[in-house]
Amino acid sequence: MEFTEFARAETPRLLGLAYALTGNPHDAWDLTQEALVRVAVRWRRLATQSPGGYARTVLVRLNIDRARRGRRELLTERAPDHAAPVEVVEELPSWLLDALDTLTPQQRAAVVLRVLDDLDHAAIATRLGCSAGTARSHLSRGLARLRELAPSMTGEQEDG
Repeated sequence: MEFTEFARAETPRLLGLAYALTGNPHDAWDLTQEALVRVAVRWRRLATQSPGGYARTVLVRLNIDRARRGRRELLTERAPDHAAPVEVVEELPSWLLDALDTLTPQQRAAVVLRVLDDLDHAAIATRLGCSAGTARSHLSRGLARLRELAPSMTGEQEDG
């Protein structure tokens, strides 16, 4: 498989994961592009291994680094001439995006990897670069926080 084929096939999955991690389609696209660049640089070595797994691991770690840095954005006087095309496959409910924003980057990544990629504690730990026990703790705390913030089944319901 050539890198171009890989990128074409893997981009929607990476973009969905990135959107769940960031809650912002533009940040998701930035993370996806950076992950693909890093795969491309190492393509010769990765092509025979697991480039998709490597790309998802890089994407998760890039997001954690991005959140740690506390991105500083420069405001300009001019808006861009046109919006960059970003396709979000599936919108997340607004309460869920708000709730995910309250989690630490590691908790959010653990929850997203568990729910979207159906990874076990060991695989989450590998992606996060921590021990399985730490991954288990991030996942447990993140899910507990989401349960606290989720609209009740009998109470308020969100529009979308």
